[in-house]
Amino acid sequence: MEQLNIALATIGVAVLVLGVCSRPLNRSVLPLPVAAFAIGILIGPVGMGTLDPATWAYPEKILEETARLTLGISLMGIALRIPPRYPFQHWRTFLVLLGLGMPLMFLISSLLAYWTLGVPFLLALLVGAAICPTDPVVASSIVTGNLAKESLPERFRHTLSTESGANDGLVFPFVLLPILLLEHTAASAWGQWLFTVVLWQTLGAVAFGVLLGWLAGRALNLAERKATIDHLSFLAVTLALTVGTLGLGKVVGMDSILAVFAAGVAFDQVVGGKDRAVESNIQESINLFFTLPAFMLFGVMIPLEKWLELGWGGLALAVLVLLLRRLPVLLLLRPLLPLWHDYRMVITAGYFGPIGISSLFYGMMILNKSGHEIAWTAGSLVVGASILGHGISAAPAARLYHRRYGSEPEAKQNSASGPVR
Repeated sequence: MEQLNIALATIGVAVLVLGVCSRPLNRSVLPLPVAAFAIGILIGPVGMGTLDPATWAYPEKILEETARLTLGISLMGIALRIPPRYPFQHWRTFLVLLGLGMPLMFLISSLLAYWTLGVPFLLALLVGAAICPTDPVVASSIVTGNLAKESLPERFRHTLSTESGANDGLVFPFVLLPILLLEHTAASAWGQWLFTVVLWQTLGAVAFGVLLGWLAGRALNLAERKATIDHLSFLAVTLALTVGTLGLGKVVGMDSILAVFAAGVAFDQVVGGKDRAVESNIQESINLFFTLPAFMLFGVMIPLEKWLELGWGGLALAVLVLLLRRLPVLLLLRPLLPLWHDYRMVITAGYFGPIGISSLFYGMMILNKSGHEIAWTAGSLVVGASILGHGISAAPAARLYHRRYGSEPEAKQNSASGPVR
């Protein structure tokens, strides 16, 4: 109980201090995710030892569920932030990014893990799956805020947000495939993967999320027409939709992360519009309240000793993944990406592909489902490198882009991204 009270006090003070200093921090080399991560290291066993996960019951499950809730809140924030019709207007770009880009990033990450760590190929696939998705939590620190809006084009920010939101759930089949191959015969594993994982848990999650989001949106519109709801209750509706979808998706055995994003997109089609701008900003504030403690918890729980056991192979994996996982894939697919067709945009998007809370979630899920630690150990090392590398360089890189290329004309941005709320 003492550890819980210490954690609550630390989280409250840290979120308050970081929140009131968010503007200068996000414009510096120490943005909020990096600062929260550093605080977690400071108060954890690696630092002062104020919080010790070894004394907790089920610390791995605590991190997994914290990451899942954080992802759900963040994905709902993304769904409310992007223009309602944006994913459908630019479906070709997202089809290429998710249908071709994500499998290639998974394969490259797996091959790098196989080469640098010297583990069996199926275990390397576990690592590759965990670090494959572009993280929406870290990405939010890059694509939101005044600096990002002043420096980076809308088509970059909206496209990265949508991609990171969708691939967090769509990576689920890649995570389950090596787990099934490790536990079953090849024929049984592939059959279960196709019918249970792909058709029910993944595609079913999309349909399930769309239905919940549509119903919630229609209910909200009806309540507003009948004047049975306080306008400020919009936030309560989106939070209820988030946690309800997370819970129901888990109960029926679906990919609850993907279901939340689908629910958010469907909800936004029904209730979206300029009149929701204030509520979306409130959602971002709630998102901040959940994400900072998640980064702090990761800092507390970093497996430093296991990182050191990986040796130079672990360091090589972290560096090579940041360099080769994303940029070469986007350069290869550039002719097929209307929104990121020019080299300056594809290079920027290739660099800003952070790995964060989503990889922690999948690393812990793999550990809890299969008992193999390598995805958590190696994946968390890559996450730490990405938080530091992408976090520290985000503001300087955004300013560099703005100095070199300036702001795109509004008409050009609107033609690329569709109606802007």
